[in-house]
Amino acid sequence: MRHEPSDRHCGCTTRKQPRGRGWLWPAVTLLALLVCLLPGAALADKREAPVRIGVLTVSWGPPPGVMGLIEGLVALGYRENEDFVIGVRFTQGDSAVLPAVAREMVRDGVDIFFCTGESEAKAAQQATTTHPIVFGAVSDPVEQGLIQSYARPGGNITGVTDLDMELSAKRLQLFTELLPGLKRVLFPYNVNNEHQATNARQYRAAAQRLGIALVERPLHTMEEARDALAGVQKADIDGILAPRNVDLNIPGFVLEATTRLGIPSMFVAAFYLQDGGLASYGPSWFAGGRQIARLVDKIIKGANPGEIPVEVDNYFELVINLKVAKALGITIPPEVLYQADRILR
Repeated sequence: MRHEPSDRHCGCTTRKQPRGRGWLWPAVTLLALLVCLLPGAALADKREAPVRIGVLTVSWGPPPGVMGLIEGLVALGYRENEDFVIGVRFTQGDSAVLPAVAREMVRDGVDIFFCTGESEAKAAQQATTTHPIVFGAVSDPVEQGLIQSYARPGGNITGVTDLDMELSAKRLQLFTELLPGLKRVLFPYNVNNEHQATNARQYRAAAQRLGIALVERPLHTMEEARDALAGVQKADIDGILAPRNVDLNIPGFVLEATTRLGIPSMFVAAFYLQDGGLASYGPSWFAGGRQIARLVDKIIKGANPGEIPVEVDNYFELVINLKVAKALGITIPPEVLYQADRILR
């Protein structure tokens, strides 16, 4: 199973993607994406062609932040397909090819990069020092080396940072409150992904405080991730924590294990819940996309991205899927349900 991000709450749907890496070409509807990337001139005060926004993502298609970006730009008065077009370049879980794909996007004539994570933003920085780059779904961009400071990011980059790192310990705590009998939690992660490796350390410390065992599975390849999750036994663990990033398709393999074995799973983002996840706690990438639209608006109007302060996405949510809980035979404690921002029934 490959994970194909979607968020029914924000209007995206799960759809089959064409084989191979490339641009995603969905049908044009009022709330769907027009995916095209046309050659043309650079940004200017007065331009006849639409601004070309190229989305670089390690996913299998457009993440929820893309729909949030579109809705945010429309709310600011831009007309999709007339004032701007969105091109989504996806690498199907393979972060190693991101730099080459970013260079291709520059050659293809992208005007503005929208990068949906740390690895994507770093790849875009390697590809260009002149094209504006806006990132989302990034934690601690200074520590990651993406920006010089929040007030003056520098170079050709700005974006929206989230509080995912700060929420990690709380996420594990909420998992124990959802499942009072939780004793052993599996956390599979890409050992080469700095964000996920940091999350492992945070979960390790939180598990020690909570008195539960964190079963870590550091992974290197998609094949290793597939085999590791395929070999999970229900008798060995009580729940699975999925990493945020989709590289190596680890969240997709977690969903497979959840469905196949009936093991409760906790995610960062709500769109995983429609495919079998029990709960999620973290930033809303759709809301983050709307926030990013304001930064893109400033760039279109001529602002230097390196002088646009990086914003913090302070919105996060706890979402619980009661349908999945019922299928797993789990009764969620009322006090936890009361904390939920959204409940899927």
